[in-house]
Amino acid sequence: MSSENMLAVHFDKPGGPENLYLKEVAKPSPVESEVLLKVAASALNRADLLQRQGQYPPPPGASSILGLEASGHIAALGPACQGHWKIGDPVMVLLPGGGQAQYVTVPEGLLMPIPAGLTLSQAAAIPEAWLTAFQLLHLLGHVQAGDCVLIHAGSSGVGTAAIQLARMAGAIPLVTAGSQHKLQMAEKLGAAAGFNYKEEDFSKATLKFTKGAGVNLILDCIGGSYWEKNVNCLALDGRWVLYGLMGGNDINGPLLSKLLFKRGSLITTLLRSRDEKYKQMLVEAFTKQILPHFSTESPQRLVPVLDRVYPVTAIQEAHAYMESNKNVGKIVLELPQ
Repeated sequence: MSSENMLAVHFDKPGGPENLYLKEVAKPSPVESEVLLKVAASALNRADLLQRQGQYPPPPGASSILGLEASGHIAALGPACQGHWKIGDPVMVLLPGGGQAQYVTVPEGLLMPIPAGLTLSQAAAIPEAWLTAFQLLHLLGHVQAGDCVLIHAGSSGVGTAAIQLARMAGAIPLVTAGSQHKLQMAEKLGAAAGFNYKEEDFSKATLKFTKGAGVNLILDCIGGSYWEKNVNCLALDGRWVLYGLMGGNDINGPLLSKLLFKRGSLITTLLRSRDEKYKQMLVEAFTKQILPHFSTESPQRLVPVLDRVYPVTAIQEAHAYMESNKNVGKIVLELPQ
């Protein structure tokens, strides 16, 4: 392979995991205020699955290569880089795409240092999940100490991050998940209670736990199929933050009257499509407020939860595994060095 090229995850037509393969493509070059990252690891997100299925195109101007986060070392600095970064620095990054390749270009304002004591694979599991959880809880959900927070998909990457961040904010995290193993993992991370949505009505269980008061904040990546249970267990003046539609997008019933009766707020968000300025603000706030707590010395130490690490050559297997919904925490892909 020539030095102008690199290997990247590719698919020629939308469909199943079997369409994925590694392809030799042109290596990107950093433009003004960008760096070139030599990728060591990238993590898998639901957005990668949706994009592969043809349901979630990258935002305008973003790389069409999969991968919304990565870790690695700075290989080159583009013109007009203002920051303190230098070639060889280990970093982790949030991306609109392009992470599942040997190299990716990144605006320098989206770079984060890797906390002491973490491996590059652990670091790759932080940006998308933890920045999303931070955004949901703090910027949109305005979490307060003492709040009860219901976190759906509690054993997902975002879920495992949100449990720990809610605890750190002095809130009480409750989770839903689809197996006993997932609930046990969530409780180990700090969930006060967990409900198996396959076996019980999480809404009734939540109301029982909160002695009828309901939850102050819901982090919801499910959407349609959960709307009624969500609004039933929302406290008065509660905030319901919707960030995914894994349970469909159709609603049939009196959502608005029920929400109005609770004086509830329904807030929606996506991170991938936000502009660079917003992402830089988010990265800066997270780097200052949260990142120090990942280092081994921190008393309230935060941990990225990794389920499995695959070589990128096993990309089909990694996608199939995520689709099976068995993972607790993140699925990481390691790139050839």
